[in-house]
Amino acid sequence: MQIKDCLHIAILVSDLERAEHFYGKILGLSQVDRSLNFPGTWYQIGNLQIHLIVDTTIQSQLHNSEKLGRNRHIAFSVTNLDEAKSQLIAHGCEVQMSASGRAALFTIDPDGNVIELNLG
Repeated sequence: MQIKDCLHIAILVSDLERAEHFYGKILGLSQVDRSLNFPGTWYQIGNLQIHLIVDTTIQSQLHNSEKLGRNRHIAFSVTNLDEAKSQLIAHGCEVQMSASGRAALFTIDPDGNVIELNLG
Protein backbone atom coordinates (compact mmCIF):
# COMPACT_ATOMS: atom_id res chain seq x y z
CA MET A 1 0.00 0.00 0.00
CA GLN A 2 1.15 3.54 -0.74
CA ILE A 3 -0.75 6.45 0.79
CA LYS A 4 -0.85 9.34 -1.71
CA ASP A 5 -2.47 12.19 0.17
CA CYS A 6 -4.51 13.18 3.21
CA LEU A 7 -8.03 14.12 2.09
CA HIS A 8 -9.80 15.18 5.26
CA ILE A 9 -9.80 15.10 9.03
CA ALA A 10 -13.04 14.60 10.96
CA ILE A 11 -13.47 16.43 14.24
CA LEU A 12 -16.36 15.63 16.57
CA VAL A 13 -18.13 18.66 18.00
CA SER A 14 -21.07 18.89 20.39
CA ASP A 15 -22.39 22.31 19.32
CA LEU A 16 -22.08 23.11 15.61
CA GLU A 17 -22.72 26.85 15.95
CA ARG A 18 -20.03 27.20 18.64
CA ALA A 19 -17.58 25.09 16.59
CA GLU A 20 -18.31 27.09 13.41
CA HIS A 21 -17.49 30.27 15.34
CA PHE A 22 -14.14 28.82 16.45
CA TYR A 23 -13.06 27.27 13.14
CA GLY A 24 -14.66 29.78 10.78
CA LYS A 25 -14.42 33.10 12.64
CA ILE A 26 -11.50 32.72 15.07
CA LEU A 27 -9.25 30.47 12.94
CA GLY A 28 -10.58 31.97 9.70
CA LEU A 29 -11.03 28.71 7.78
CA SER A 30 -12.97 28.78 4.50
CA GLN A 31 -16.25 26.85 4.58
CA VAL A 32 -17.13 24.66 1.58
CA ASP A 33 -20.40 23.13 0.43
CA ARG A 34 -21.37 19.66 1.62
CA SER A 35 -24.22 17.50 0.41
CA LEU A 36 -24.57 15.05 3.29
CA ASN A 37 -27.77 14.89 5.34
CA PHE A 38 -26.35 14.80 8.87
CA PRO A 39 -25.30 17.87 10.87
CA GLY A 40 -21.82 19.17 10.14
CA THR A 41 -19.69 21.76 8.38
CA TRP A 42 -16.72 21.33 6.05
CA TYR A 43 -13.73 23.67 5.73
CA GLN A 44 -11.00 23.72 3.07
CA ILE A 45 -7.29 24.30 3.76
CA GLY A 46 -5.20 23.78 0.63
CA ASN A 47 -5.94 20.21 -0.52
CA LEU A 48 -7.17 19.16 2.93
CA GLN A 49 -10.68 19.38 4.33
CA ILE A 50 -11.67 19.63 7.98
CA HIS A 51 -15.02 17.94 8.61
CA LEU A 52 -16.88 19.03 11.72
CA ILE A 53 -19.33 16.27 12.65
CA VAL A 54 -21.92 16.77 15.38
CA ASP A 55 -22.00 14.30 18.26
CA THR A 56 -23.79 15.69 21.31
CA THR A 57 -22.46 12.88 23.53
CA ILE A 58 -18.72 13.57 23.13
CA GLN A 59 -16.53 14.33 26.11
CA SER A 60 -13.18 16.09 26.05
CA GLN A 61 -10.24 13.72 25.64
CA LEU A 62 -7.66 16.14 27.06
CA HIS A 63 -5.09 14.00 28.89
CA ASN A 64 -2.35 16.51 29.62
CA SER A 65 -3.46 20.07 30.34
CA GLU A 66 0.05 21.17 31.33
CA LYS A 67 1.52 20.35 27.89
CA LEU A 68 -1.24 20.55 25.30
CA GLY A 69 1.09 19.23 22.56
CA ARG A 70 1.19 15.87 24.32
CA ASN A 71 -2.50 15.31 23.49
CA ARG A 72 -4.03 14.24 20.20
CA HIS A 73 -3.99 17.34 18.02
CA ILE A 74 -4.07 18.82 14.54
CA ALA A 75 -1.28 21.13 13.40
CA PHE A 76 -1.77 24.07 11.03
CA SER A 77 0.84 26.37 9.51
CA VAL A 78 0.34 30.13 9.94
CA THR A 79 2.15 33.07 8.36
CA ASN A 80 2.31 35.15 11.55
CA LEU A 81 2.37 33.38 14.90
CA ASP A 82 2.18 36.58 16.98
CA GLU A 83 -0.93 37.67 15.09
CA ALA A 84 -2.50 34.24 15.57
CA LYS A 85 -1.72 34.35 19.29
CA SER A 86 -3.22 37.83 19.66
CA GLN A 87 -6.38 36.82 17.81
CA LEU A 88 -6.86 33.72 19.97
CA ILE A 89 -6.33 35.70 23.18
CA ALA A 90 -8.73 38.43 21.99
CA HIS A 91 -11.40 35.74 21.63
CA GLY A 92 -10.71 34.32 25.10
CA CYS A 93 -9.02 31.15 23.85
CA GLU A 94 -6.40 29.39 25.95
CA VAL A 95 -2.94 29.73 24.41
CA GLN A 96 0.09 27.68 25.39
CA MET A 97 3.42 28.25 23.68
CA SER A 98 5.35 25.15 22.64
CA ALA A 99 7.48 23.85 25.52
CA SER A 100 10.21 22.92 23.02
CA GLY A 101 10.96 26.58 22.30
CA ARG A 102 10.07 26.29 18.60
CA ALA A 103 7.77 28.82 16.94
CA ALA A 104 4.49 27.08 17.74
CA LEU A 105 1.52 27.40 20.05
CA PHE A 106 -1.37 25.26 21.16
CA THR A 107 -5.00 26.13 21.76
CA ILE A 108 -8.19 24.19 22.45
CA ASP A 109 -11.46 24.32 20.52
CA PRO A 110 -14.76 24.52 22.45
CA ASP A 111 -14.96 20.69 22.63
CA GLY A 112 -11.43 20.15 23.94
CA ASN A 113 -9.78 19.29 20.61
CA VAL A 114 -6.18 20.57 20.65
CA ILE A 115 -5.00 22.72 17.73
CA GLU A 116 -1.32 23.46 17.09
CA LEU A 117 -0.30 26.53 15.10
CA ASN A 118 3.23 26.59 13.65
CA LEU A 119 5.09 29.41 11.99
CA GLY A 120 5.76 28.40 8.42
